[in-house]
Amino acid sequence: MRNKPLQIIEISSSGRRNGSVSRQLCTDLIAALVRRHGAVDVTRRDLSDGMPFVDEAWIEANFTPEESRKESQHKSLLYSDLLVSELKIADVLVIGVPVYNFSISAALKAWIDMIARAGLTFRYTENGPKGLLEGKKAYLVVATGGVEVGGPIDFATPYLRHILSFVGITDVEVIAADKLNSDAGGSMDRASASIAELIHAAPDAA
Repeated sequence: MRNKPLQIIEISSSGRRNGSVSRQLCTDLIAALVRRHGAVDVTRRDLSDGMPFVDEAWIEANFTPEESRKESQHKSLLYSDLLVSELKIADVLVIGVPVYNFSISAALKAWIDMIARAGLTFRYTENGPKGLLEGKKAYLVVATGGVEVGGPIDFATPYLRHILSFVGITDVEVIAADKLNSDAGGSMDRASASIAELIHAAPDAA
């Protein structure tokens, strides 16, 4: 049994606060995790509150060695540092992924750009990049109107699998609520069943 609460971070990337399928399923998933594991701490990061984009000041600060950064450069990286620290603490990531125009939202891409940091979440080796966020589990809660999750025009799910693996998170499960425009009820039922199955099959936290 765990002697400390399971640390969960929820990343919400839907532009809709009301009626969002990805938000609702993330809530259901976290409730299932609470029932499974008991004591949990949940950090919620809602990207619809606004996300900065990588700009010239951020790039210059990021590529300046930490010990050489000016105060202004430290300030440029403060938000990115916060997002990275949240990831380092987390045991489980729950990422709500509405599919916009066949891929992820601009806000979620901005979050990725903020947390993909050489020396913090990955490092370069003679054998190529190595992720530094190992030992974590991620759930991708993917909601689409017409795109089939895992299909040939789903560019969101494989990209997120790749970027998570790039930073060391290779234990990734996908909960799909796809083709909602044509079969909303059936899609939600399948997503709920997937949550129940995944959590039931999950090992007890050590």
